[in-house]
Amino acid sequence: MGMKASYVVQPFELHRKRLRPARQEAAQSESGALKKAENLAKRMPGAAALRIVADDETGELESATILEAFGEVPDDFAESLQGG
Repeated sequence: MGMKASYVVQPFELHRKRLRPARQEAAQSESGALKKAENLAKRMPGAAALRIVADDETGELESATILEAFGEVPDDFAESLQGG
């Protein structure tokens, strides 16, 4: 039973003048996630690079951390990660 970190990028798009999550993209590393988020934010309103830590066996989420956000990100995005 071990914890495994994975990295994803959460881009955001405008829908009816409100930011909403677009499709998440996986990244191979922390630096890859940061680069991908920064590049996506040039084409979209914003993006956030995330580190997800979960139990290897059960898949149970241990933590979700915003590494860095680029551009516009919803004000309650960090809170929504903590809420599960």
